[in-house]
Amino acid sequence: MPRAAVERVLVTGGAGFIGTHTVRRLLDDGRAVLVLDDLRHACGEPVPRPAELVRAELSSRTAAEAIAGFRPHGIIHLAAQGGVGRSVRDPAGDAQVNVVGTCAILRAAVDAGCRRVVFASSGGAIYGRARRLPSQEGDREHPLSPYGAAKLACEGYLGMFRRTFGLSSVALRYSNVYGPYQDGTGEAGVVAISIHRLLGGERPQVTGDGLQTRDFVYVGDVARANCLALAAAATGALNVGTGRGTAVREVLEILGRLAGDRAGPELIPARPGEVRHTHLLVERADRQLGWRAEVPLAAGLQQTLASFRERAGRPGAPGG
Repeated sequence: MPRAAVERVLVTGGAGFIGTHTVRRLLDDGRAVLVLDDLRHACGEPVPRPAELVRAELSSRTAAEAIAGFRPHGIIHLAAQGGVGRSVRDPAGDAQVNVVGTCAILRAAVDAGCRRVVFASSGGAIYGRARRLPSQEGDREHPLSPYGAAKLACEGYLGMFRRTFGLSSVALRYSNVYGPYQDGTGEAGVVAISIHRLLGGERPQVTGDGLQTRDFVYVGDVARANCLALAAAATGALNVGTGRGTAVREVLEILGRLAGDRAGPELIPARPGEVRHTHLLVERADRQLGWRAEVPLAAGLQQTLASFRERAGRPGAPGG
């Protein structure tokens, strides 16, 4: 799909962590951007200008009217209720936001004549306990949480809307995204949570022995993948990660050194059902988008720590 076809872009969840980075990149590329966000998971940064913001629930009439009026050429659908633990506690609420909300956005996209949708999916949550590593897009989907099941259901709706209504779409299965503006006070995002604790004078915590591995990908690389996918012809699912697994304990030790902390992480009991190892094969994204992660882990952690420190020093701004 040529660039001229995606000049007007709607970003759901555009006031959030990944959304803010994505909106900035779209604006730098000269796109007109409308942000649709209920602001429940806003990252604390102002929506970048000249993007416009409509505050609304995904399945509301306000959202549908905003999409109809803007008539986007493309939609990057990032809005979601995150957190595996939250989804386990309230699976119906999770499905209401993540599945019903996505269906509403897809229906509004068709009605507005939108040509392309990029959906933020989840590699780790969809593959579950992978039988082989790295996980590939053709592997069996085996979600262990309502959050993962919801993401997989949304991918099914993307396929249906593609077949029935001709809406071109791609699901980007992110690995563990980290970077500036991530919430360090929630229950997800070990990098952000650990920096928040370090800057507050507390030791970061790691569950179990800390040797479980994750595929940590920098948010700037993810924003670039979102924008490339918007203008590409790829459909189906694409993994977005580094292709490498790194032990959580190693990540926390790097952060400790960068922050000047000598105490090291605190070990706490492992969570029941936690996936031990995960990382993603990213060859398909390379072939179909021309995308690979570029930011090395140590450099990304350093940039993230610096951003948290800078924000913590701003009057009235959210702390790290």
